[in-house]
Amino acid sequence: MTELKPIKEGKVREIYDNGDTLIMVATDRISCFDVILNNQVTKKGAVLTQMSRFWFDMTQDILPNHMISVDVNDMPEFFRQEQFDGNSMLCRKLEILPIECIVRGYITGSGWASYVKDGTVCGIRLPEGLQESDKLPEPIYTPSTKAEIGEHDENISYEQSVDYLEHRFPGKGAEYAAKVRDYTLALYKKCAEYALTRGIIIADTKFEFGLDSEGNIVLADEMLTPDSSRFWPADGYEPGHAQPSFDKQFARDWLKSHEEHNWTLPEEIVHKTINNYLLGYEMLTGKKL
Repeated sequence: MTELKPIKEGKVREIYDNGDTLIMVATDRISCFDVILNNQVTKKGAVLTQMSRFWFDMTQDILPNHMISVDVNDMPEFFRQEQFDGNSMLCRKLEILPIECIVRGYITGSGWASYVKDGTVCGIRLPEGLQESDKLPEPIYTPSTKAEIGEHDENISYEQSVDYLEHRFPGKGAEYAAKVRDYTLALYKKCAEYALTRGIIIADTKFEFGLDSEGNIVLADEMLTPDSSRFWPADGYEPGHAQPSFDKQFARDWLKSHEEHNWTLPEEIVHKTINNYLLGYEMLTGKKL
């Protein structure tokens, strides 16, 4: 069996070249505040991959996505090892667009901090009198740059996203910016409505898109996972304060309240974090992992 090496490693994912396709492996690493923590969170990679698979299947009517298979039998022999089973996805190769497509349906996190400061989120003026965690009148699209590991994504305006895309794809910037904005909002609305029927509020999330060989826009990367989204339990939702969540906010909150953490979580917090991921997965999909 030939050992393969990833051609690219992100904070959580490893990408392997497979000729005219890619294999994307979601590891059990966890990152907070753009830093990879020293802990592994067992099963986390499988949750991310299987949840993406669930949403990709659900949203094919809106636009195509890059997923071909999550069955390791469809991949080279190297991936038929226990460490890759359940957390690997065979994908189409795409030219990834250089922006993160963020949509916010509720006001929380950095959006809430910005609103408190000047009444805007990413330059978008919002109604007066909103409370923390309030549902917005309509979801808002707030793109950002895509940072390298160790750097922070930077929020940009819609107009700046046009410029970013125009620089990379001359003559196509305005068209691509409008399409990914519209796809982002359509995906969010469909999935957020479904999630509510399963007892989960999707407060915000981010999507990534790429171009296939014919120049069509295709949904890429991960989709609506606890790493890329804020999931809140609908039961007990109450604006006016931060909400409990099914994502890594649990780990973030612990790090923020313990200054001398050395980017290491206690085992109890690791255990609670993966239980959060698993509960969110089971509520949304109706299946156990």
